[in-house]
Amino acid sequence: MASAIHKITLSSSRDIPFNKLVLSQANVRRVKAGVSVEELAESIARRGLIQSLHVRPVLDADGQETGLFEVPAGGRRFRALELLVRQKRLAKTAPVPCVLSEAQTGILIDELSLAENIERAPLHPLDQFRAFQAMRDKGMTEDAIAAAFFVDAKVVKQRLRLASVSPALLDVYADDGMTLEQLMAFTVSEDHARQEQVWEAIRNGWQKEPYHIRRLLTETTVRASDKRALFVGIDAYEAAGGSVLRDLFQQDDGGWLQDSVLLDRLVGEKLKAEAETIAAEGWKWIEVAVNFPYGHLQGLRQLAGTTVDLTDDERATREALRDEYDRLEAEYAEAEELPDDIDQRLGEIEAALEAFDSRPMVYAPGQMAKAGAFVSIDSDGRLRVERGYVRPEDETVAEPEGEEADGAEGYLPAGAEPSQPTRAVITIGGAAVEGDDEEDGADAIRPLPDRLVTELTAHRTLALRDAVAKSPHVALTALLHRLVSDSFLRQSGRGCLEAQVREVHFPAQAEDLRDSASALAIAERHERWGEHVPADDAALWDWLNALDDASRLELLAHCVSFGVNALYEKPNPYGGMGVSQHGLAQRFAQADRLAQATGLDMVAAGWRPTAGNYLGRVSKPRIIEAVREGAGDRSADLIAHLKKGEMAKEAERLLADTGWLPEPLRQTLPDAGADVDTASGSEGEDLPDFLAGEDDAPAEDEDETQPPVAAE
Repeated sequence: MASAIHKITLSSSRDIPFNKLVLSQANVRRVKAGVSVEELAESIARRGLIQSLHVRPVLDADGQETGLFEVPAGGRRFRALELLVRQKRLAKTAPVPCVLSEAQTGILIDELSLAENIERAPLHPLDQFRAFQAMRDKGMTEDAIAAAFFVDAKVVKQRLRLASVSPALLDVYADDGMTLEQLMAFTVSEDHARQEQVWEAIRNGWQKEPYHIRRLLTETTVRASDKRALFVGIDAYEAAGGSVLRDLFQQDDGGWLQDSVLLDRLVGEKLKAEAETIAAEGWKWIEVAVNFPYGHLQGLRQLAGTTVDLTDDERATREALRDEYDRLEAEYAEAEELPDDIDQRLGEIEAALEAFDSRPMVYAPGQMAKAGAFVSIDSDGRLRVERGYVRPEDETVAEPEGEEADGAEGYLPAGAEPSQPTRAVITIGGAAVEGDDEEDGADAIRPLPDRLVTELTAHRTLALRDAVAKSPHVALTALLHRLVSDSFLRQSGRGCLEAQVREVHFPAQAEDLRDSASALAIAERHERWGEHVPADDAALWDWLNALDDASRLELLAHCVSFGVNALYEKPNPYGGMGVSQHGLAQRFAQADRLAQATGLDMVAAGWRPTAGNYLGRVSKPRIIEAVREGAGDRSADLIAHLKKGEMAKEAERLLADTGWLPEPLRQTLPDAGADVDTASGSEGEDLPDFLAGEDDAPAEDEDETQPPVAAE
């Protein structure tokens, strides 16, 4: 016979005056957590007591009820009511809704308190978002919602921003299929289809970090910190109809500009307008580009203009700024850290003084009629104008003939030709798009493409020049080596001393070469010396003769450094123009010797492997090989399954701080038995290992064919 089911009887509820309630000492909550008592009191004042107190009668020593009731569950609500009474916003005898349990029961009062706190389930963030959204839809502002729930308005904005996420992804989050941080990462884009596409691409993968989601969602956009965006201005971009993605959950440096085509059009229009203004000054030509390659001024003669004098008011302002700067420096000389306002003021003064030092130049109309200017964008988004350059074909004097033409001002050295790129470089959003030579099943590591090796060795050549210029002893040795070779080994030479230095141009170069640390150091050094070099030949001799030995060595090292050539060129097996295989091997061997003598370290010189300068330009096996060498087997195995584009980006992150270098940039260890400087070197001398077998490389590697660019 089945036993009867015991029926549950719930405790009754009644209103009890507040002054009859006391807080139970058995209440388990001791540590402050969550909403404060003050905020809860304001909530009760606004909305009333939403949840009743749980109370028990207080018994005396004889077990009789005393008329008082203790509160084991609802202590924070009791404290909030107590605060309202002290503030005289609630009467002492105000009735309080309570659930009354019997005093004589088998349930400990401690159990009631613990159960009331443990069994309370926190609100899911998605439910909070939907509640905020419902209140906003009914007319409440974001600030009003924030004030009602005692949270910062940014929290409300962030929760409401989750409305921009695809409903399908919200359902995944509700089912614990992704974390809140991952869900927040999707808010940087409002394209639900793209959000779902990204989630499908990563949901079964190992890389689902929020930063990776943001990168995938913004890979077709332009950062607001990009120099093109800084040049145009976000306000002008938005006024033209452009939209900006912003991340409310993380620092985003101003967000991402979605319409790169519109941005490029605005950049072009503004550059054209600036160029027209500069052309009105009277120049013969204006050349405009977002970026100019390193060495674009080579072969051009720069006009000697006159600096515009300061007015009396400007001089007085400059002196006042200098006095203020000196006073502030002296006042805070002993401070470990400058106050923010003082640091900001010193920066403003430095910028103002720099503006006084960078005075515009005035040129004669006759000079301007045959000269021109380059207009581009600087790295900080400011307009960059390089005025007063004369092309060789615009020179009015007759071109010198014979060997004297080598040193004539305004002309390229004999035999030199303006560098021509081997092929057009397609740029999208300012970044070079290189071919994806990914082939299923292609495990062999093929030789590096010619153009990539040339670009890498251009970086090494600049770093070598900078290193030689800083090492007068090495520079002097290198020059003497050249002179002794000419004198004793009867090698050809030109000039009155049968020795000369010709700057080598780079037929192919990476976009970041111009802003590399080596390029900036060389340019600064050249400008510093150029300010003192006399233009007259006789005056130049007297000036050089008067220099002290240390200065002469420093200047010698600087000049010799321009002749350093560590560039890769495709060997010409048929002789004639170009370099032979033996000549190329000799060039690399001597470059290695210079690197060893100067202690050149390409990592210290600032070179890092990126998708743009190496990893995105080589095959997948080479990427995996690089990661294996730099970050270990485990890291290489983790990226082996990725597509080439993703693999290159992930490899860039893995190799960022490893100091890994591709073979053309590595320091070659000296070989005690090798002597590449002998005059009788063999034409069959081996090239470096990274070029071995080049003749067998597939044609598509040498051409670096470009794949179609798919629209997002």
